[in-house]
Amino acid sequence: MANTTISSLLNQTTAAPETCVNVANYFCSDKGIILPIFVEATWPIGLRAFLYLFAMLYCFMGVAIIADVFMCSIEVITSKTKTISMVKPGTDIVEEVEVRIWNDTVANLTLMALGSSAPEILLSIVGIIKTGFKSEELGPSTIVGSAAFNLLVITGVCVSSIPTGEIRRIKAVKVFAVTAFFSIFAYAWLYIVLVLNTKDVMDLWEAIVTFMFFPILVILAYIADKDYCSRRVDVEKETDHLELGMGGSQHDQPRLQFSNSSYISHEEYSGAVTELKPGHVNKQSVSEFVKEISKYSGGKLSPEEAAKLAALKIQENEKHDRSWYRVNATRWLVGGRKVSVNVNNSLKEKLEGSQVYEKAKNKDEVPLIIDSASDLSQGGTFSVVEFSASSCAVMESQGTVEVSVLRSGRTNTRVPFRYETIDGTAEAGSDYIPQKDVLVFEPGESMKNIKIVIVDDNQWEADETFFVKLSVDPDSGAVLGRKSINEITIINDDDPGVLDFTKPSFIFKESAGIASVPVQRTKGSDGVISVKWKTKDMRAVNGRDYVGGEGMLEFQHGETEKNIDIQIFDDKDFEKDEDFMVELSDAAGGAMIGRQRRTVITIVNDDEYNGLVDRVLTIVNVNMDHLQLASSTWGGQFRDAMNVNGGDVENATTMDYVMHFLTFGWKVMFALTPPVNFLGGWLTFLVSLMGFIFLLTVIISDLATTFGCLIDLEDNITAITLVAMGTSLPDLFASRTAAKAEKYADASIGNVTGSNSVNVFLGLGLPWLIASIYWEAQGEKFAVPAGSLAFSVMAYSICAILCIILLVIRRIVPAFGRAELGGTPSLKYFSSFLMAMLWVLYIVLAILETKKVIVVPL
Repeated sequence: MANTTISSLLNQTTAAPETCVNVANYFCSDKGIILPIFVEATWPIGLRAFLYLFAMLYCFMGVAIIADVFMCSIEVITSKTKTISMVKPGTDIVEEVEVRIWNDTVANLTLMALGSSAPEILLSIVGIIKTGFKSEELGPSTIVGSAAFNLLVITGVCVSSIPTGEIRRIKAVKVFAVTAFFSIFAYAWLYIVLVLNTKDVMDLWEAIVTFMFFPILVILAYIADKDYCSRRVDVEKETDHLELGMGGSQHDQPRLQFSNSSYISHEEYSGAVTELKPGHVNKQSVSEFVKEISKYSGGKLSPEEAAKLAALKIQENEKHDRSWYRVNATRWLVGGRKVSVNVNNSLKEKLEGSQVYEKAKNKDEVPLIIDSASDLSQGGTFSVVEFSASSCAVMESQGTVEVSVLRSGRTNTRVPFRYETIDGTAEAGSDYIPQKDVLVFEPGESMKNIKIVIVDDNQWEADETFFVKLSVDPDSGAVLGRKSINEITIINDDDPGVLDFTKPSFIFKESAGIASVPVQRTKGSDGVISVKWKTKDMRAVNGRDYVGGEGMLEFQHGETEKNIDIQIFDDKDFEKDEDFMVELSDAAGGAMIGRQRRTVITIVNDDEYNGLVDRVLTIVNVNMDHLQLASSTWGGQFRDAMNVNGGDVENATTMDYVMHFLTFGWKVMFALTPPVNFLGGWLTFLVSLMGFIFLLTVIISDLATTFGCLIDLEDNITAITLVAMGTSLPDLFASRTAAKAEKYADASIGNVTGSNSVNVFLGLGLPWLIASIYWEAQGEKFAVPAGSLAFSVMAYSICAILCIILLVIRRIVPAFGRAELGGTPSLKYFSSFLMAMLWVLYIVLAILETKKVIVVPL
């Protein structure tokens, strides 16, 4: 009808013949279902092509944004839990715990795969409908092209994005083996049905079998995940954990575990067990976190800052799946609300610093907070080179100092390392002899000593320090440990020393039990000396608030710091802060008392401290809102849609403003979808998929085919390049982020093979099944010309096999780090380069075959 109207308009006679348009020049107007909307006969071909290309790219952004909503609904659906009773391991105690209803593997291969591949799958279905149940090239070629981009490009980017010295391995190896096999078999099966069995014809049974491979894949992957086919003994390790977390959804309400061994650990958290009420953060764990972070920061954190750091720690330790990373990546691209807690760099440094080491009372360094990457050797893959201690002291008259360098992790290789001295207050030449050299750990060696000459000038001077720094070549298969710098103090041993307190005041919590007050010995450490100490009441009373009195503190030869331990009483009553004084006097053995001879001890009341924790707890719960994927109300959805960065203007970047302006219309339109809490997420799922995504897919199909027609580009070339890349870009950014953030590679590349398999079995199996049934009812066969599609499938299958082989080699060969991602810099970049070249080879071969530059008989 539209073409009839256009023809009638063009054939009308006018007074000015030069304004008439030749209808023969108006081509490519019959390629779409909806488009073109306007009469474009007078438009230049170049302008039309540009507008169609721009509109197609803009629609890709729209698809990414509505896919964000779609993935949020999937997250809500798959995070449903139920409460069951179970016996706590090793006890007779029965606990009620929450377990997730959806198995992670089943969720990944069904709803998650549908969420990430919905445009490709719907494009194939739309193509069948648009052509009257006849075969077309755009949909099937997009699925093959998207599979190539996912496996070769996304995997290659993930391999090289891991920080130097780190690796990521596939954890669910058996599931990955199943999906990797089917990702190859699926395309081999396409070649069989298109070429080898009944060429250019899709029989009904072939379509049925193709579609039925989808549930078969899910079932086999589930069996592999549960390990039903092997005998396995489950050993449950009993741990004693306090939880800082939130009940309900694993991702909307994160958890953070604190162990009683004084460090935070995030090992393998299943997301199933919780003893917490939904929507509330555990107060005891918040209190523990505030204590630890306050120790490192010197108590200078405000409640708001402590709350932000607690929320950030929850975010870092939470195990996220692919949907979380996909949603976050999309929002970074379009200036939407980030699913993260924003803190400034100085606060991040405080959290990172507290996670490494805290000096214990005996001056040994012990881990305070250790993350999942605490094993720097990555399971023995790398050699870890570090000093045996981070500091040491030497008498000036001793002449030399010897520091030990240890090697742990992998010890069967030859590892060279460099060391050099660096001036502190001590100067090279006048206080010590500088050194810069290379030492080598031979296979089997685990310790080397570095000897440095100390200059004894027989003149008294203040204690001085210098440093020894280690470095290794990343290509040597070694990484530096946490003690890569050693601070050496040269002690002037010509004097017994000066004694005083390290600080003018100290703060201890009432429940601490013991106040350990450090006394330092400076400007010499020769001989045995002693000093008397006594306490003096201020607001705290001896015998009621603490055990005071007087005593003697003795230093042996060479000792430079000791503690005065004073017992504090916890009366459990609300009181204001109390304080008392400790004073030094009567130094013996030739020592002198320094300027800091007195110090004030303040006892902080626990009730007041609890008030601080309550304030922090409230703010943490507010910050948790930033970690929720979607709003639960229409009002919240429109607020997120109409404000840059979801309203967090303070942390919005210039690019956020630009992308928010460009995508504002899409955001407001998609805010009309029902909130995810309606009908358990299913209403949002159906509206976003069958409404918005389907409509956008129809428009993209029209745009792509018309654009290809305008520039004389075949549909399959448009599909494997522009359309495949446009629909897969959010997955690229999501996988890269997941590769860097997660402990394992499953969330980044483990789902690629499964998604590629589902694309064939569901994205081609379903429309081909529909078309086969239609033509069977007509008494005819469904014709599917093999042509370029069969060659594209064959070329991709070869490249995919080579890529899988490379991943297997990376996992088993030590030189690659025995991991799919990361490892030695040169080899990880080489792996990424090979994968990128395989993708380029596939694209080039597919284009050359389509253009008939090369002819391959099939």
